[in-house]
Amino acid sequence: MSTINITNARANLFQLVHDVNVGFNPITIVNNKGKNAVLISEDEWKNIEETLYLTSIPGYVENINEIREKEDWNTAKEYSKDEEW
Repeated sequence: MSTINITNARANLFQLVHDVNVGFNPITIVNNKGKNAVLISEDEWKNIEETLYLTSIPGYVENINEIREKEDWNTAKEYSKDEEW
């Protein structure tokens, strides 16, 4: 994770926003008061929110892990968006 001080972040904000959106690499913004922040893309934040939500469902992670262990992945088909259900 890259680190930048708050003065440089302010001066380069447009470039930093571009960088986190293109590279999906968070940037830590530090200040002299000891309270830092992290700049991430909106897509990354939505992914984090979704993960937090899904893992908050009781038994969800355990069920997924059980499926991973029991499923024969050698016979699994690759997803096709054109497949009819």
